[in-house]
Amino acid sequence: MLIRSKGRLTENDVTPESIYRDRRRFMQLALAGTAMAATPLSQAKPGFVTDSSAAQGPRWLEEGIAGAQAYGQEVKDKLTPYKHVTSYNNFYEFGYDKADPAEHAHTLKPHPWQVEVSGHAEKTGTFNLEDILAKVDLVERVYRLRCVEAWSMVIPWVGFELGQLLKQFAPTSRAKYVAFETLHAPDQMRAQDSVFSSIEWPYVEGLRMDEAMHPLTLLAVGLYGKPVPNQNGAPLRLVVPWKYGFKSIKSIVKISFTEQEPPTSWNISAPREYGFYANVNPSVSHPRWSQATERRLPSGLFSPNIIDTQMFNGYQEEVADLYKGMDLTKYY
Repeated sequence: MLIRSKGRLTENDVTPESIYRDRRRFMQLALAGTAMAATPLSQAKPGFVTDSSAAQGPRWLEEGIAGAQAYGQEVKDKLTPYKHVTSYNNFYEFGYDKADPAEHAHTLKPHPWQVEVSGHAEKTGTFNLEDILAKVDLVERVYRLRCVEAWSMVIPWVGFELGQLLKQFAPTSRAKYVAFETLHAPDQMRAQDSVFSSIEWPYVEGLRMDEAMHPLTLLAVGLYGKPVPNQNGAPLRLVVPWKYGFKSIKSIVKISFTEQEPPTSWNISAPREYGFYANVNPSVSHPRWSQATERRLPSGLFSPNIIDTQMFNGYQEEVADLYKGMDLTKYY
């Protein structure tokens, strides 16, 4: 399914649609070297082998990603280079520095992988990731990612609509929310064993049911035409593009249908600073900084690349009705 938005994304400086539709060519686009990494994909010459550091996966996953429906919209925003997407991360299970996930996440074992489904649904159980992917349609989606810390990226994800999966479990009328849980494995995720952590493990998140069922909400298994790297939340992560990045929980092992609003990790840790909804809102500041602007990566001292933040991260036309009548300064 292609999500079209009037005026949201228009062509400029990124991969032409013809390249998106040619998956094999797309997977050979140049991503090597600093100069090439900073070049818009529309300017990259075909024929280069994908960066040898790109994440690998089992054959069924690689083939599934390669066969995903290509992104069919024109794109205005320049894609954030693969190098930056995979080396500047928040994944506190591996450390609090932005470079820690890329350095330490090699200990994560993303295959084989299972997801437990429970709660108010007619069908529950534990499912292998390959069996989940066999019953959904993989698509490529280019989404903005806005961190609550006021930096942002533009990433070509490969995944499937969360709603397509949830419908398979036949949630009952008591299912008002969907809760998610990250893997808890201190032997694989070094910071989960740290006495200095301010987060209660495992990391948990949640969405209201209508948010979860919205066609923009994605469960991602790939980015840039390759499997999601460990540091980005392999092998399965949530992507909710109109919300701050901490809502997009990584390395998901549990999905639950709940009647009550589920607890979420950052709200537990700092409820004054992080609410349940976490919608991108430039008019509501974080208690310690403004959310009116953001730093779009890549950026530097002499080219900070500061841009205005858009309401709902630019997806207002698609999602504003979800919050009609709500006070978004109260439900932040």
